[in-house]
Amino acid sequence: MLFGTLIFVKFENEILSRMEMLSYNQISSELSLNLLNEKVNKFTRAEELKASGMYPYFRVIESDQDTVVRINGKKVLMFGSNSYLGLTNHPEIKKATIDAVNKYGSGCAGSRFLNGTLDIHIQLEEELADFVGKDAALVFSTGFQVNIGVIPALLSRNDYLILDELDHACILEASRLTFAKTIKYKHNNLASLERVLQSCEQDRVKLIVADGIFSMDGDIVNLPGIVELAKKYNASIMMDDAHALGVIGQNGRGTADHFGLTDDVDLIMGTFSKSLASIGGFIAANKSVIEFLKHHARSLIFSASISPASTASVLAALQIIKREPERIDKLWKLTHYALSSLHQLGFDTGVSCTPIIPIYIRDDLKTFQLSKMLLDEGVFVNPVTSPAVSKDDTLIRFSLMATHTKNQVDEAIGKIYSVSKRLGIL
Repeated sequence: MLFGTLIFVKFENEILSRMEMLSYNQISSELSLNLLNEKVNKFTRAEELKASGMYPYFRVIESDQDTVVRINGKKVLMFGSNSYLGLTNHPEIKKATIDAVNKYGSGCAGSRFLNGTLDIHIQLEEELADFVGKDAALVFSTGFQVNIGVIPALLSRNDYLILDELDHACILEASRLTFAKTIKYKHNNLASLERVLQSCEQDRVKLIVADGIFSMDGDIVNLPGIVELAKKYNASIMMDDAHALGVIGQNGRGTADHFGLTDDVDLIMGTFSKSLASIGGFIAANKSVIEFLKHHARSLIFSASISPASTASVLAALQIIKREPERIDKLWKLTHYALSSLHQLGFDTGVSCTPIIPIYIRDDLKTFQLSKMLLDEGVFVNPVTSPAVSKDDTLIRFSLMATHTKNQVDEAIGKIYSVSKRLGIL
C-alpha cells in the first residue's frame, strides 16, 4: 500500500512538474507574441496613408500590363511599368507560354540542382550567354535570387565586396549574407572608388558590383572608369543589368556591350521581369565561374526552378528583341522627347538619361499627393519617398515603354504639369 502511494505521489509530482513547464512555455510564448505584436504595431505609416486616402502601394490592376491598364474599372495610362519594350502581352510570347505549359506542365516540382532542370532551361542559358557575350549562363527563379546567391557564394571572409551607394536593394541584401567586408563608394564617383580599392589588401578577391542603369536616378554607370580602376587594382567586376538589358547596347545586350567592354566585365546579371516580359533572372560568366555557382549558390540549390511558362516566354522575348531592333529605337526617341518636354516645363529630372525618368518633388507629402491626384486624373506613376530616399530627394518615377505613343506621353506630362502647379511644386 505504501509502495503504491509512493508511486502515485511520484506520478502526481511529475504531472505537476509538466503542468508547470507547460504553463511556463505558454506564458513565455504569449510574452514573445506580445513583444512581436508590440514591435509590428509601432508601424503605423501605411494605415495613416490609407486613412488620408493617399496610400500608393499594392494598387490592383485588372488588365494586362500595357500602356493603358484598368484600375477600379477605369482606364489609366501606365507610366510606372518596367516593361520597357512593351512585350508582356505580345501574342508570340503568350503562345510560347501556353505551349510550354501544355508540354511540361505548370511547374518543375524541385530545384535545378535535383529534379528541376528542363531542356528549355539549358536552351535559355545557352541563348542568354550568347546574347550578352559570355561563355555560359545560369538561370534562377528571380533576379533577387541571383544576387543573394551569387555574391555570397563567390566571396569569403577576407575578401571585399565593393558597392556603389545607389546599388539595388537585392545587392545590399546580398552584402548582409556574405562574410566578406562590404565597402560602399559614392555614386558613380571614380575618385571615391579608387580610395576604396586602395584600402583593400592586394592579395584578396575584390568584387565591384554596380547597376548598369540605376533604377531610381535613371543614369548609366561609368563602366569605362570602373574597368580602368579594376585593372589597376586587380579587382573583378559584376554588372547588374536588370534595367539595362533590352535598353542599351546593340539589340539591348546591356551595359558591357554598350561600352564595348564585354571582355572586361567578369559577371553579367540580368532579370526577366523588365524587358524580357517574364519572371526570373540569370548570371553569365566564364564556364568555371558558372560551374562553381551551380554547386555553391544556395538560392539556386535550395529554391524551386523557374517555371516552364516563364522560361518559354523569355526565349520568345529574346527572339523578338533580336528581330525587332526598332522597338529599342522607338524607346529612345520617346525618352529624348519626354526628357525635353519635362525640362521645358521646368521639372527637375536629375541626371537621368534613360527611359527611367525621376521627377523630383523633394517633399514626402506632396509626392504622395501628386501620385494620388494623378491616379484620379488617369495617370499611374510610382512615388519614391523616405526612407527609400532622403526627404530632400523624394520623386515620382516616370517610366517609358516602347509601345507608348507621343500622344500618351503628352497627355501624361500635361497632367503632371497641371497637378504640380496646383500643389505648388512648380
